[in-house]
Amino acid sequence: MDWETFWNVYGELIVDYGTRIIGVLVLLFVAWIIAGWLSRMVNRAMSKAQVDETLTRFVGHLVRWLVILLAVLACLGVFGVQTTSFAAVIGAAGLAVGLAFQGTLSNFAAGVMLLVFRPFSVGDVINAAGVLGKVQAIELFTVAIDTFDNRRIIIPNSAVFGSTIENISHHPTRRADVDVGTDYTADIDQTREVLMAAAKSVEGGLEDPAPDVFLAGLGASSVDWSVRVWCNSGDFGAVKQATTRAVKKALDDAGIGIPFPQMDVHLDSPANAPSDN
Repeated sequence: MDWETFWNVYGELIVDYGTRIIGVLVLLFVAWIIAGWLSRMVNRAMSKAQVDETLTRFVGHLVRWLVILLAVLACLGVFGVQTTSFAAVIGAAGLAVGLAFQGTLSNFAAGVMLLVFRPFSVGDVINAAGVLGKVQAIELFTVAIDTFDNRRIIIPNSAVFGSTIENISHHPTRRADVDVGTDYTADIDQTREVLMAAAKSVEGGLEDPAPDVFLAGLGASSVDWSVRVWCNSGDFGAVKQATTRAVKKALDDAGIGIPFPQMDVHLDSPANAPSDN
């Protein structure tokens, strides 16, 4: 077969598919550029929003490959390949993966929520999911917490986000409360003065807000008081101990007792009980 005959037979087919191939290559090249541009835009926007760097990179790569996947499916359609079957396969695969990794996906979603809403940050002291400690890392699937006895606890994000979160170090100041009971025989006004003097003497306590002595109630065996001293959050432990010591020492020096729970038991003899001879 000479060239002229070959061209007459296959020329139209070569031109048709050659045009399609060139168009597909151009489409893939443009899609690659657009994917990179969108990825950079997403990274820049999330960085300005101070989203975690790990999440930022993950979303950026996800956007890039989604654009490229859509371009590849479009290219297959150019050559007459039915993409509806691919979409069904991808949907079924996505459903299977979602069911298999529903726990992991739940942790991922909770991690995104923690990073977006930021109920706490790295370095904060929190009480969440029954764990009290200092946050060391917020990952996509877990939160790492160091307890005060130097244990590293790894908690799934879904357990943290699905529980009540107490951010202990959120505010710069805290209040140390010391509850104490005094004898009913002690004068109330004198007791208040003694406790107030003790509260004001605590080292590390703040003058604003000022310390307070609150008459909490009348208990079964004691008059109940609450001594409240404000301090910087970082000094809470030391101020709490100092307040407890100052209260005990001040009451001892003033001769005011701290009663302990007690019960009086009375044994009544029956009126007609026989007497022992």
